[in-house]
Amino acid sequence: MTDFGYQLYSSRNFPPLSDTLAMLAGAGYAYVEGYGALYADTSSLGVLERGLKDNGLAMPTGHFGLDMCRDEPDRVLLIARTLGLKGIIVPYIMPDDRPRDARGWAAYGAALAATGKPFRDAGLFFGYHNHDFEYVAVDGGHLPIDLILGADDSLALEFDVAWSVRGGVDPMVTIRKHGGRLRAAHVKDIAPAGQNADQDGWCDVGDGTVPWPDLLPALRAAGTSYFVMEHDNPKDHVRFATRSLAAVSKM
Repeated sequence: MTDFGYQLYSSRNFPPLSDTLAMLAGAGYAYVEGYGALYADTSSLGVLERGLKDNGLAMPTGHFGLDMCRDEPDRVLLIARTLGLKGIIVPYIMPDDRPRDARGWAAYGAALAATGKPFRDAGLFFGYHNHDFEYVAVDGGHLPIDLILGADDSLALEFDVAWSVRGGVDPMVTIRKHGGRLRAAHVKDIAPAGQNADQDGWCDVGDGTVPWPDLLPALRAAGTSYFVMEHDNPKDHVRFATRSLAAVSKM
C-alpha cells in the first residue's frame, strides 16, 4: 500500500501548524512536505522538528527557492539535516525570470543542475517542481519541462500532474518520457468546468477531472517514491486532507 504525504502549503491559511500536524497524523498521513515560510527562521527549526516527531510524521522533501539553494547551500543543508529531508525541490520561477526561448530554458536547466551539486554530494536528490507554463511549447514545439530535464540527467522532477493538465499536456507523456526521474508527485485535482471558482478551480482529490485511478499505478510503475497531496487554495483544509486521502486509498 502506498503511503501518502501532504504539502503543508495547502494549510498555510489555517493556523496553527501544531493543529495541522495533529490533524494530518490522525487522518493517516505518513509524511509532509515543507515550504519556505516554515523554515525561514532557522532558530525555530527545533519547534518544527519536535512537532513532526510528536505526531509521527516524516518530512522527506521540502521546497526551497533557487536563490536560497544557490546562495546559501549550507543553510539549506542545515535545514535538511535537522528535519530529515531526502530531497530538495525548487518549486517555481517568477514570471519575470522565466526564459523566453528553448536556449534559455536549457540554460536554466543547466544552472539548476549546477546549483544542486552540494545537495547531491550530501546524498540528497535535487529537483524541480512544475506548474503549467513549462508545458507551453517554445521555438516550434519544444516543451520547457523537457528542456529543463534534458540539460542534466542528475535533475529530478516533482511532477505536479494537475498543473501539467492545465498546461494542456496529457500527464502520461511526462511519465513515459521522464519516468525514472519522477522522484515525487503532487496529487491534486481539477474541479469540473465552472465549479469551485472560489478555490481557484481546484477540488478534493477524487472529485475532479484528473484520472487518478489510471495515473497512480503509472507513477508507481515509473518509480515515484513520494505522493504528496496538495490543494493551492482549499476552503476547508481538514475536508480536503481527509476526503482526498480516503479517495486515493481506494484507488
